[in-house]
Amino acid sequence: MRFDLESDGSEGTQLRWTLLVAEPLPDPSLLGHLRKRLNELINADLRYTFGQ
Repeated sequence: MRFDLESDGSEGTQLRWTLLVAEPLPDPSLLGHLRKRLNELINADLRYTFGQ
C-alpha cells in the first residue's frame, strides 16, 4: 500500500491510496475483491475508530 497526501488547494488534504502488487498481476476478479476490501478497511473501518 502506498498513501499519497496532497493539499486540496485550500485548508484540506486529499488522500489517495495505491495497491502495489508483484507480478504476475492478480486476475480481475481477485483484484476487484482486494480493492473493495481495502476500500472498506481504509475508508470505513478506520474512520469508525475515530468516531467519524
